[in-house]
Parts: sequence; C-alpha cells; structure tokens
Amino acid sequence: MKEMPLNNPKEISSDGSFKRQTNRFTTPFGNQEGCLPIEPGRYRLLSSPACPWAHRAVIVRKILGLDQAISLGTASPIRPQIDRVDWEFSLDEQHLDPVLKVRYISELYLNAEASYTGRPTVPAMVDVTTKKVVNNDYFTLTNSFETVWAPYHKEGAPNLYPDHLRKDIDELNDILFHDVNNGVYKCGFAHSKHTYESAFDTLFARIEQLEQRLEQKRFLFGDYITDSDIRLYTTLVRFDAAYYTAFNTNKHLIREYPNLWGYVRDLYQSTGFSDTTDFEAIKKHYHLSITINPVQSKPSILPKGPDLTGWDQAHGRESLSQSEKKFLFDKES
Repeated sequence: MKEMPLNNPKEISSDGSFKRQTNRFTTPFGNQEGCLPIEPGRYRLLSSPACPWAHRAVIVRKILGLDQAISLGTASPIRPQIDRVDWEFSLDEQHLDPVLKVRYISELYLNAEASYTGRPTVPAMVDVTTKKVVNNDYFTLTNSFETVWAPYHKEGAPNLYPDHLRKDIDELNDILFHDVNNGVYKCGFAHSKHTYESAFDTLFARIEQLEQRLEQKRFLFGDYITDSDIRLYTTLVRFDAAYYTAFNTNKHLIREYPNLWGYVRDLYQSTGFSDTTDFEAIKKHYHLSITINPVQSKPSILPKGPDLTGWDQAHGRESLSQSEKKFLFDKES
C-alpha cells in the first residue's frame, strides 16, 4: 500500500484548543448532476463500533433497512501500532476487509486522493467499483440516508427527518455538534487548562439544558425519534463508559440526570440502538487506543466499570408520549 505521510497532530490550535479537521470528501448523494448516484450495492459504509460519528450512520442504516442496499465494513476499535493514525480491519480474516480487500482505511483515502494528509476517518462511504472514498461527511450522511436514499428504505420505515421539522432539526443538530458531540472531544483533546475548562463549562451547560428539555418531552421533538435523537444518543451512550474518565468530563455521570438517563435507556431499548452498541469496543478504544497523534502512547489497563446492568431496566418515559410507538411512520408528515 501507499504510505500515509507522518504528521504531527494538526488539530490543536495555538491556544491549546481542539479544532476538528474538516471533511475532505463531501460530494452529496442524489439524482442531480454532480451528485453521487443512488445505486444499491455500489457503496460500502465503513465504520468502527467505537466511533460515535460512524455509529449514528450505522443506526440510521439499520432503522431504515438500508442494510439491503449499502454493505457495512467494520474496523477494529484498537488503532494499529504503526507510524500514523489509522483504522485497521484486524477483526476480519487475514486482516483484510472482505469486500474491499484492504487492511487499512487510509488505503481507500489515498486511492481517492494520492496527496491526502488528513486523518482517515469513519464513517466513510466507499465506491466498491473503484475502492475510493467518495463521502466522509458524517454531518450530512444520515440526512442523505433519510432523504435521497428513500427509494431503498424498507417497507414501513420511519420518518426520522420529517419535512415540517427539518429546519428545527438542523438548528438543533448544529448546537449538538459544537457543544455536545464534539464538545466532549474539546475537553478530551484540550492542551491547555483554559480551553479545557471553557469546553467543560459549555458541555455541561448544554447537558443541563437538554435535561430540562426532556422533562416534558419523551424525545427531543416530542413523541417520536428523529435524526437529532440519534446524534445525541451516540454521545450519551459513551459518556459514562468512556468520556467521563478518558476525556475528563467528570462533573456528573449521565445516570445522575434523571431525564437524560431515562431518555438514553429508552433509545437503547429501541430497534437499531442496542444491537449496534458495543460497550466493550467503546471502552477499549477510548481507554486504550484513541489518539490524534501517531506517537502518543496510551495506558494498557482497561477500566473494569462501569456497571452496565441498568441499561435494560424500565425507563417509564412512555408516560410522556401520547403514543406507545417511538418512530414516526408517516412519510408525508
């Protein structure tokens, strides 16, 4: 394979704050000129069970039944011990993705752009005919699955991105990204006390607002799960098991917030959530392997906790909903 250039982390600013790299491959899916064509069987979604950005795409793919149209490749939660940050298909036979026949995700990035020097990230949509990454835009990928990929949804698939809520969902998603989804990383990767404490305060101020929002609503927009709930879930489900200790987001555990704790268990017990959530992979990645620096070492002891027995306990949040259903099935609403 081609060698990825060895770089020092470029995502730490001069003030010590973490500035996440922008996504390089953002061509949208669609039926218009210049878009990536919607073709079942043409693309493979690359993921890791540890990664929250990839997890939300995996959840939406599962809920909508797109597993029949888009295949899934799974990288190990443990980073390979090489001179760069990468993802490896070490869970597969011969350490090769069974469809793409590559060992490292970086190979597919370099196939797409030989001069690519960023971190190879998941989720990544790969054209199996060319073995090139064609889209790694985690911010819009679930919305593509929910809209332009609709012809390949399973019968009775829910509407996770209803027209009348899209503006509100987009606005909330932007807040969730900056303050919560990426907010935990701003804490974990901060290189100065000031930037860490600023990110910490912003994160918990937003968590406390969400706790209040969910006091009267079963889900973020009412009775039904939307795209925003999926984005919040992938951070909340990792919080106590990983972020609280590995990223020093240790003001409170999520299970100490009554509404958020019931809410995330409600989601966990829904189709597409628990069956795509791998706590062991999450713990291994964040405590043993996560890095944006190819020369950064991690401790070798995996924490024994937390206690996971509470995830299947009754949450009682049905009382906040006028319907027992969790998903909105009306495609036109």
